[in-house]
Amino acid sequence: MNLALEQINSEITRDAPGYVRRTNAEYLESLRMIARDIKAHRDERPIILLSGPSGSGKTTSALMIEKMLDEQGIETHTLSLDNYFSPLSDAQKRLFHEGKLDLESPNRIDRDFLSEQLTQIYNCEPVRLPTYDFKESRRLFDGTVLHRKPGELVILEGIHSLNPDIIDFPDEKTAKVYVSVRTRITLDGRELHPSKIRLMRRLVRDLLFRKRSFAETLMMFDSVEEGENKYIMPYKHRSNYDVDTFFSYEICAYKPFLIEAFREMTDRPIIREMLAFLERCVALDASQITPDSMVCEFIGNGQFNS
Repeated sequence: MNLALEQINSEITRDAPGYVRRTNAEYLESLRMIARDIKAHRDERPIILLSGPSGSGKTTSALMIEKMLDEQGIETHTLSLDNYFSPLSDAQKRLFHEGKLDLESPNRIDRDFLSEQLTQIYNCEPVRLPTYDFKESRRLFDGTVLHRKPGELVILEGIHSLNPDIIDFPDEKTAKVYVSVRTRITLDGRELHPSKIRLMRRLVRDLLFRKRSFAETLMMFDSVEEGENKYIMPYKHRSNYDVDTFFSYEICAYKPFLIEAFREMTDRPIIREMLAFLERCVALDASQITPDSMVCEFIGNGQFNS
């Protein structure tokens, strides 16, 4: 799907709050349809696998679906696949600090441990849930125990959630969701590719919440894209549900966070490409983005931020 930047600007200029509300409502309704179908098949498919590339809105989409199912009386728990990373060996830590460790590789997941826990969760056995300390590259347990009861659901979200080599679990017992930006913004015969919209999301989020400079995020961009093409895209066809996480007003919301820095980085072609669209879009202040928006995953102040 393509959407003209002129149309976005017109809608924001005419009624920005109303446009934000309508856009949010449309996205929530697309997830409600999925939640209703998941509910209808909850007995045979109690495990929901949600995947998508970096910056696709996996975390917020999973939490939104969880909330919708909870509101329908179906207790639902969301787990992050990131917490099932294997602790790094000393040799891997050295490669990481040298920038030579493939951070996108599915080999970073502890498949045996994950498979054991998924089986226990499916069988309604109590499991001690892990967390992963990225700073120290080690697995921790904080005492949290998940004891799924019959009829309850578990969402496992992460970039490798649709990879059958990682999720060693019967297909017929899972529902699979793939989320990503699909819509392209058009301007004067040019198109802003969805990957650039996801990159804008990551640039803003990394700066605000991960203390990572634009230069650092851009330095990782090629390897992240390579990882997506190798490890994520080949499995998106396995999904039962596909979701376009594009929000038509979102680049207007990112403009105040990006525009000045981008103007100082025009030596980079990828920046020039995004800047051409940002220069022409109407800025949307963060105060006009309501907390129910997935855009808040990247700019903050969202009700679904984990």
